Amino acid sequence: MTAYVDRCSSRTREWVCEAVRIIEADANRSADTHLLHFPLPAEWGIDLYLKDESTHPTGSLKHRLARSLFLHAICNGWVVGGTPVIEASSGSTAVSEAYFARLLGLPFIAVMPRSTSREKVALIERQGGRCHFVDDPRAIYDESRRLATELNGHFMDQFTYAERATDWRGNNNIAESIFDQMGLESAPEPEWVVVGAGTGGTSATIGRYVHYRKLRTRLAVVDPEHSVFFDAWCSNDTDLVGTRGSGIEGIGRPRVEPSFVPQVIDRMFKVPDAASIATVRHVEEVLGRRVGGSTGTNLWGAFQLIAEMRASRQRGSLVTLLCDGGERYANTYYDDDWVAAQGFDLSPYLATLVRFRSSGVWAT
Repeated sequence: MTAYVDRCSSRTREWVCEAVRIIEADANRSADTHLLHFPLPAEWGIDLYLKDESTHPTGSLKHRLARSLFLHAICNGWVVGGTPVIEASSGSTAVSEAYFARLLGLPFIAVMPRSTSREKVALIERQGGRCHFVDDPRAIYDESRRLATELNGHFMDQFTYAERATDWRGNNNIAESIFDQMGLESAPEPEWVVVGAGTGGTSATIGRYVHYRKLRTRLAVVDPEHSVFFDAWCSNDTDLVGTRGSGIEGIGRPRVEPSFVPQVIDRMFKVPDAASIATVRHVEEVLGRRVGGSTGTNLWGAFQLIAEMRASRQRGSLVTLLCDGGERYANTYYDDDWVAAQGFDLSPYLATLVRFRSSGVWAT
């Protein structure tokens, strides 16, 4: 007779089934996010669309990632009833993961630098999470692993698992959603999709999807000035390490994260932080609403591609992401004193944006 160990009791299996149901029910209630048409002169013959991820229950693109990470961890058997969940994040991912942890009745701890703003801490705590601070920002990964071991918990590790937790072939991922929503537009197959890279999961999902669906759409990735993704893509050196973190929250990293897949990217742009901030200021005037800094980075890259299309008399469409709303950044990107304290001069970038809006010409 063969001996075996039953590692999945009926009680555990019941919890897993109920947890998956709860997460899927949340997705069903949330429906989908809107695809907004960004106003450009009709005579340009180019349509720009913003996938508005700020309408998720936790207010950002990271809601999709958190949902996928929880499903991935639960279905792998890493998270069961009562498992403490730990994440290395001080931003939107932690807010979204805290939300799902609360739905499932699980303890959640966000490991973050002690310098994290009170506003971010409050958002995480409002969702039921607990914040664990470290003095050295580089220690968040090791401290997350230590806590997971000490508490018999699970380190979610968004930077490793983002690209594999999402089913890039479909299953209502962001790529499938974009192309479904583009179906009735005048140019349903966009020339470009423009995104930033934080974990690398979104760019990996979209890049793989367009290949799998045999689409001609190209993928452009924008990278903040202090991030190493752009340099790694140009040099094909994934061991690059930077000296400081990104100034644009949600995107950019001082190291090449495991979820970053450079081979699916057709083009990359390095975007100055001041340009990203100038763009969110400019976009507020155009849309009548505030957006986050990563959306400014996305649009700075999209505008350059539109100018190139104009110069070559090409018509068509582009899609980029509105990653989160600007209300989280009232005391930073939209605060003149904060901008001045960082040493940013927005005026040359604002002038570039004004010229582009009036002429379709990109001149920095």
